[in-house]
Amino acid sequence: MEAALRRTESMAGSDPVAAGLAEYLRRHIPEEKQHDEWLLDDLEVLGRARSTVLARPPSPTVAGLVGAQYYWIFHYHPVALLGYIALLEGNPPSLALIEDLIARTGYSRRAFRTLIAHAELDPHHRDELDETLDGLPLTREQTTVLGLSAMSSAYMLSRAIDEIADVSGPADYR
Repeated sequence: MEAALRRTESMAGSDPVAAGLAEYLRRHIPEEKQHDEWLLDDLEVLGRARSTVLARPPSPTVAGLVGAQYYWIFHYHPVALLGYIALLEGNPPSLALIEDLIARTGYSRRAFRTLIAHAELDPHHRDELDETLDGLPLTREQTTVLGLSAMSSAYMLSRAIDEIADVSGPADYR
């Protein structure tokens, strides 16, 4: 998001989409800070040492998921990032689903801090993103890249989840 903000700020004088996107990013970046730390805290509750998690290189799938966003930001238009954000924040987990996961796994509620926070925060974030998208004078090509970003992100995210499940398996999570 910070890379997209820097790019939009350099384009904003001549690009109304970039100008509107810059406003959104300035408001939204502070709300997204420290989420990586929250997730690391959750993993520690599950017995995964922070240092071990951080020492592992990211999978090629995760690098591809995130790397595609950087590519579109710098080689097409930073508005593409909103497709990725829409995917991640557009359908937040319900508190009922999280309660079910807690009951089924037997894990401490503290291990679900990140999911609980997103269940509470993301409906507002989704609505704010929808308002932003509705207010941007998007071209047909920009609308297309939003969809491409969302679809490719969904595919890569599902692959990443499959990889985690294949490596760890259910017994490894208990």
